[in-house]
Amino acid sequence: MLANLTTPFLGVVATTAIGRLGEPTLLGGVAMASVVFDCMFWLFGFLRMGTVALTAQAQGAGDHLEMRAVLVRAVLVAALVGLLLLVVQRPLSTAIFNLLGGSEAVTGAAQSYFAIRLWSAPFVLANYVLLGWLVGQARTGIALALQIIINVANMATTAWLVLGLQSGIAGAAIAAVVAEGLGFAAGAVVAWRMLGGRLDITTHALFDRAKLMRMLAINRDIMIRTAAMIAAFFFFTAQGARAGDNALAANAVLNNFLLIGSFFLDGLANAAEQLCGRSIGARDKTGFMQAVRLVVIWGFAFGAATTLLFAVAGAPLIDVITTSPEVRETARAFLWLAALGPVCGVMAYCFDGIYIGATWSRDMRNLMIASLAIYFTSWWLLQPFGNTGLWGAFLIFLLARGLLQMARYRGLVRATFG
Repeated sequence: MLANLTTPFLGVVATTAIGRLGEPTLLGGVAMASVVFDCMFWLFGFLRMGTVALTAQAQGAGDHLEMRAVLVRAVLVAALVGLLLLVVQRPLSTAIFNLLGGSEAVTGAAQSYFAIRLWSAPFVLANYVLLGWLVGQARTGIALALQIIINVANMATTAWLVLGLQSGIAGAAIAAVVAEGLGFAAGAVVAWRMLGGRLDITTHALFDRAKLMRMLAINRDIMIRTAAMIAAFFFFTAQGARAGDNALAANAVLNNFLLIGSFFLDGLANAAEQLCGRSIGARDKTGFMQAVRLVVIWGFAFGAATTLLFAVAGAPLIDVITTSPEVRETARAFLWLAALGPVCGVMAYCFDGIYIGATWSRDMRNLMIASLAIYFTSWWLLQPFGNTGLWGAFLIFLLARGLLQMARYRGLVRATFG
């Protein structure tokens, strides 16, 4: 959780640094591009989630050779995906920003940021693997240190380049590339030392057909599930962009609140991935049930506390993030809806971690698609309420994800443990 809590402040610092320039179009451009990167990298989140689950299950089963193989397989996939993104950079940028439909000024700023920051892709994806491998072994102290290195470097470099050297949007993008590269270098050194300076793995073990097919099936389901979630966030951003630059910028400011709340809950989800995965590998139903119970209880505690915090301190935080009077006024109008995000998302985040750790990826995929259908239906019904209706539909989406997974949970436990 401590590792995750440093991450949302990246968005806060970048948004604040650009927001202090007092130009809504620049703020909107960074906001739009940041959401694009969040969603694009999120699409490949299976590199982290699948690595956590498979590493934890191998640890629970006492299979140390497979723990090494999981790391190498995932790093190879990360390298291939990162290089592919760089190859298709131009058509990808054109397609994405045409789809989002922002104003010409906002889109131009967003594309400038995108062109630079995309060079961080290979490092970002490899860092997903390294962090997932560490969390899968419950080496969360080391994972925390690496995450702090990446995030603090990003924040410090962003502040220096944007506010100190007045490098604008380009400075914020360069800072991300530098930080992710530094994080990968540190993580590679740590992993190599943990492996004793050698891999000790044969080609046959690395490319074991059954294990490769299982990894690919899990990753496929997680990727489809994540694509459905990305569609929900893209839709939210696109509708905000069509409502005008001020609405887009205000939603970007409030999105930082959702990120802060989600990373409290995602810390618990990460714990569920490791604990549930290890229990699955060891065939320990009692340990599995205990992990689920504790994650849900603490999830509601943190979700309610975060919602209360935003309700009390949200308005002053908005003023810190942006100096634009128009954006401040718009953001305050929708603050109460953003504050409800953490408490509405408790079950969704907790059960995501449980399903990933147990590798119930097919059911998680199907339930996410059903939740997306509920989201679009809710938005269609709430259209007359404008941006308020958009926020309301998003909260319904969070609730639907958690409730559907909770309803399916007991059947999956019976099927897994008998």
